[in-house]
Amino acid sequence: MNNDPLATWHELVQARNVGALDALLADDVIFHSPVVHTAQVGKALTTQYLAAALKVFFNESFAYIRELRSDHDAVLEFRVVIDDIEVNGVDMIRWDANGRITEFKVMLRPLKAINLIHQKMGAMLQRR
Repeated sequence: MNNDPLATWHELVQARNVGALDALLADDVIFHSPVVHTAQVGKALTTQYLAAALKVFFNESFAYIRELRSDHDAVLEFRVVIDDIEVNGVDMIRWDANGRITEFKVMLRPLKAINLIHQKMGAMLQRR
């Protein structure tokens, strides 16, 4: 695993390598979904959400368009087109001294995109 968690995340996204999540996520990671009211706690739940997201979000139009970073935090702005709807959002990522992600928060816009993602992610997660 790369010592830089953001570089590892970008590699994982590019390869759509769900298996790499285990080494990247802290055991007690917290995931905040844009469409689920409560935080999802733990590696297993976070892996389920991120694995579904890799299938829903990461098509050929997906691109990170801006990255703001500090020592243990980053905000990655992205754009993707899904079912002819342009989705704009941010991944807010925090990691610990060991380079493991401890918090992952996703925020989306516009409302039409949120509704679409809610439908698609719900379908993906129900299949598990």
